[in-house]
Amino acid sequence: MSQVHKDVIPPVDEKLPLKTLLAFGLQHVLVMAASPIASVFLMATALDFSPELTINLLSATFIVCGLGTLLQSVGWRGFGARLPFIMLPGGAPIILFILVAQQTDVATASGAVILTALFYFLVLPLFRRLLRFFPSVVVGTMLLLVAINLIKISGFLVVGKAGSEGYADPLNLLLAFATIGFTLLFARVLKGMLGQLAILLGLLGGTLVAVLCGAVALDGLALFPLFSLPTLLPFGMPKFDLVASLPLMIFCLISMVEATGQTLAIGEVVDKKLDPEVDVAKTIRGDAAVSLLGGLFGTSLIITSGENIGVVRATGIRSRYVTLMSGLLLILFALLALLARVIHAVPEAVVGGTGMVVFAIVGTMGIDMLRRVDLRQHGNMYVVAVALAVGLFPILVPGAYSQFPSGLASLLGNGVAMGALTAALMNALFHCRSTGADAGPADKARLQGR
Repeated sequence: MSQVHKDVIPPVDEKLPLKTLLAFGLQHVLVMAASPIASVFLMATALDFSPELTINLLSATFIVCGLGTLLQSVGWRGFGARLPFIMLPGGAPIILFILVAQQTDVATASGAVILTALFYFLVLPLFRRLLRFFPSVVVGTMLLLVAINLIKISGFLVVGKAGSEGYADPLNLLLAFATIGFTLLFARVLKGMLGQLAILLGLLGGTLVAVLCGAVALDGLALFPLFSLPTLLPFGMPKFDLVASLPLMIFCLISMVEATGQTLAIGEVVDKKLDPEVDVAKTIRGDAAVSLLGGLFGTSLIITSGENIGVVRATGIRSRYVTLMSGLLLILFALLALLARVIHAVPEAVVGGTGMVVFAIVGTMGIDMLRRVDLRQHGNMYVVAVALAVGLFPILVPGAYSQFPSGLASLLGNGVAMGALTAALMNALFHCRSTGADAGPADKARLQGR
């Protein structure tokens, strides 16, 4: 009997058949591919890059995301958590990169990315000591905020920016809800592996509707160039300016808080017992190393994505070898420029509809975590209530802190980070007055936020 237990492979380490890895790995990539493409085109538009430089940066971003995904999935010498993570360029780091480049130049912006990557390593030892302040009540609240924030972002992919031409176009709403409808239909009707691929099939179904409605942009699908290789230091030698780097360094602290919640959440999804001080640190080291590589190839910070946690929960496929395959596919897309252009042709409304489903699943994970917390207990009730109030405020009221200094506004305006930090501080205030050594069972439960 002991031999049987000894030979059982944990779900996160299960090696699946190649066709399964390809199908589910592609599902992750197609759901997440809008992020690197959008980030590069946003950067190119804001900084007036040439088409050649834009294609070069798109290739670099895909390749760095792919290598980062491999690192987080496989792990190496304390870098990467050996969990099914996808790495992507964050929205906030892209905006900050653009602001630094506009205020100085792109070489200084690249230098700021490199300095921030090194800053991760500098502050990590201190941050590890604070991880005990992130129990289930904190992580569950944070996942709810992550879901709400990401659903809002996906919603803007569907309706566009307020005041812009085509804002809230009924066709885009049709495509989004058709995508959601297809996803639900496939999840309900199909069984086995096809049922687990409902998100991918729903996205393809929405794209088919878009083709029939003439909503797929085919003008960017030129055959050449077929291949694209990134260039090292595309902006020349980086310039290092500590003052210019401060906004990205501040975001680095926010990113570490988010990486904590993401690591603990996906550890629970794949049923892997984690040591927060060890495993969270591995995730953050992976973020730092990949961001350093990204800075050398002209990207902004590349960070662990919480978005794919919803995909893992929805499919029930917990193997990190699936995201390893996703990493290989991202590298393939980086080298084959035509494939990247095909993915870019998928309408944003379809991607937004898929995103709303996936990110809402992340929210259900937060609810599930909070369900295990006794919210009738006075302290827990206030921890969640105040954290949600602080976190939802900047999400629901954009620009609420716009009159503050830019660095402070960036910190306060990140609802996910502020909500998580508030929950951690409130939890410490209400539950960390006793020590584990002399606390009774009820006190120990409160110390853990349950």
